[in-house]
Amino acid sequence: MADRTPPLSVDELRALVANGEIDTVVLAFPDMQGRLQGKRFAAGFFLEDVLDHGTEGCNYLLAVDVELNTVDGYAMASWDRGYGDFAMHPDLATLRRVPWNEGTAMLIADLAWNDGSPVVAAPRQILRRQLERLAEHGYTAHVGTELEFIVFKDTFEQAWDSGYRGLTPANQYNIDYSILGTGRIEPLLRRIRNDMTAAGLTVESAKGECNPGQHEIVFRYDEALLTCDQHAIYKTGAKEIASQEGVSLTFMAKYNEREGNSCHIHLSLQSADAPGTNVMAGDDDHGMSPVMRHFLAGQLAALREFSLLYAPNINSYKRFAPGSFAPTAVAWGNDNRTCALRVVGHGRSMRFENRLPGGDVNPHLAVAGLVAAGLYGIEHALELPDACTGNAYTSAYEQVPTTLREAADLWEHSPIAKAAFGDEVVAHYLNLARVELAAFDAAVTDWELRRSFERM
Repeated sequence: MADRTPPLSVDELRALVANGEIDTVVLAFPDMQGRLQGKRFAAGFFLEDVLDHGTEGCNYLLAVDVELNTVDGYAMASWDRGYGDFAMHPDLATLRRVPWNEGTAMLIADLAWNDGSPVVAAPRQILRRQLERLAEHGYTAHVGTELEFIVFKDTFEQAWDSGYRGLTPANQYNIDYSILGTGRIEPLLRRIRNDMTAAGLTVESAKGECNPGQHEIVFRYDEALLTCDQHAIYKTGAKEIASQEGVSLTFMAKYNEREGNSCHIHLSLQSADAPGTNVMAGDDDHGMSPVMRHFLAGQLAALREFSLLYAPNINSYKRFAPGSFAPTAVAWGNDNRTCALRVVGHGRSMRFENRLPGGDVNPHLAVAGLVAAGLYGIEHALELPDACTGNAYTSAYEQVPTTLREAADLWEHSPIAKAAFGDEVVAHYLNLARVELAAFDAAVTDWELRRSFERM
């Protein structure tokens, strides 16, 4: 991966701490759900002790459910193993200011065991391993994530107290591409854009979406690991900024029966020896190179088995409905939004878009899946089938999984996943799915109460 100047250098951090502008440093890592977990340090202590030596965190953070409850089934951490620590090593390339928290800087950490070996089930380490495999073939991956969210006029605390029912969306109707609609909450959107820019992210645009109160802010396409790190920072920061502004927002995949929150992921490959050269561009009828054809064929071959990485939660699968702009067919097409895989661009901009992920996706895991699937296609010289030229929703293609249970079963028995990620990673994320399924199966939902309380 190319060397990159961080948004904030260590020398700049030292100067900002010395003059009192920075007093807090956050060191965090993305957990299994893509959330940032870590510690806030006094800036002086961070520079004196943590910068060179790192810190520790309880390894239960990669072995809990969404609500941070300890659960059984994880090999790496358990009561029997004592729930010890792993080491958190700062990645200095991620050092940046956090404008929405006064006097604060932050870094992303890589996780390792006390003997220095990587925590292989950590999302950032999973992505790093796939990017290393890609580099062995002479390529680097560039990625863009398009993350949607719904804004409500209620605070997060009000939303919690109401059981997330009866919330007031920031817009009352479909505002897809509407300047008037985005103008209604431009103060919030502007603050998010400007604070992200000040944190070293490059904002491209903001636009309205279809569901009332739904919006999207897009950032510049960049190196895969950088994009995924920034995705996690943005997602955390947007929630913090919304809270400070007295509103709330959600990235959940399907908040209601209308359009869900998507997170379309775009990916292209560049030559490691000639940065800036898009090796996906070529001379076939679609403007694709043989490398891209194999890489895209790998996406199709692994898509169902890797759905757990793209749609990791019970709620994720509620998005996949015909005519919803969320895919149901394992198909690819040129600029065809009815397909799971959409090929767009030409020449230097040639790339594909995976339309499965929702706003709840862990970007590090999803991009690791895209890279692993593509490598499977390259290494086996898979042939790309014909493009879908019509409505994939009504065509006879294989279907994406419709439930987390189906996706978990495909993941568990996937030879592609085991070869790419190893048995430990496959077992770890299979257990995550099983924990969620057990919790959901045990829950009594509002739907059941409404249907059954009086009428059954």
